[in-house]
Amino acid sequence: MSKLYSDMTEHEIDQEIRTMSEKMRKAEQIGMVNEVAVYERKIAMAKSYLLDPSDFHKGDVYELVGDPGSQFEISYMNGIFAWGYRDKAEDLEAFPISLLRKV
Repeated sequence: MSKLYSDMTEHEIDQEIRTMSEKMRKAEQIGMVNEVAVYERKIAMAKSYLLDPSDFHKGDVYELVGDPGSQFEISYMNGIFAWGYRDKAEDLEAFPISLLRKV
């Protein structure tokens, strides 16, 4: 059984990201779109563990990686997830912090 990202060292997480990136490239080459999407999300999760959640604060506004122009305002943090509202929508959403870029 593999380790949780929270139990891994930075080096182990980097290694895991490299491994998943290679698997994602292979899946892309053979046209497995769903598998590519799964690896993209797993990589985003792993990258979040390399960031410091205390750098993200309630009320801060970010752009979402992969959704240019979309604004996301943090309502609260829960581990590596930022919870809040995209483009002032009414639906609460959560994103791994690696998918947030400061506006």
